[in-house]
Amino acid sequence: MADVQNLDPVKKQEVNQDFRDIDMEALGEEHINLVFKLGNENFGVDVNMVREIVRVPSFITRVPNAPAYIRGVINLRGTIVPVFDMHLKIGMAGHPLTDEARIVVIAVNEVTFGMIVNSVREVLTIYDSQLEVATKLSSAIDRRYVLWVAKPADDRLILLLDVSNLFELDQILEDSE
Repeated sequence: MADVQNLDPVKKQEVNQDFRDIDMEALGEEHINLVFKLGNENFGVDVNMVREIVRVPSFITRVPNAPAYIRGVINLRGTIVPVFDMHLKIGMAGHPLTDEARIVVIAVNEVTFGMIVNSVREVLTIYDSQLEVATKLSSAIDRRYVLWVAKPADDRLILLLDVSNLFELDQILEDSE
């Protein structure tokens, strides 16, 4: 967007009018999401679940007999955190780690875990009016893990993940009681 301060007065008035014309109620409720890449796709999770983002350490301790999508565990400042390979968890082909790869540490209720992603892109506000039901997804991604497909103004598609369903957190919480 152009720098409003450097516009001539007539153009500045037009830009200000454009902002006033946006009907915020029509946009609906806002949802703030952390957007990250897996392969060539953009995914998002509710930013309120994100505790931190860390570099992938050179060594992740494997867990014997764990499913393939569980990369292992890491020691994060004295807390043992299970780490999941998101490619494998959602049904995509595995992907080699690069320098941009990160672990997104998520906390839901009392459960904390890490998700390996190709890169973290941004924190983005998405409005209800930009959301569509995730019924037309390709078969490469398990649909039960996707809550919504977001279509922000820049014409990207962002798949918003259902973290509780993805990691079966309801089952984990029931088992721990």
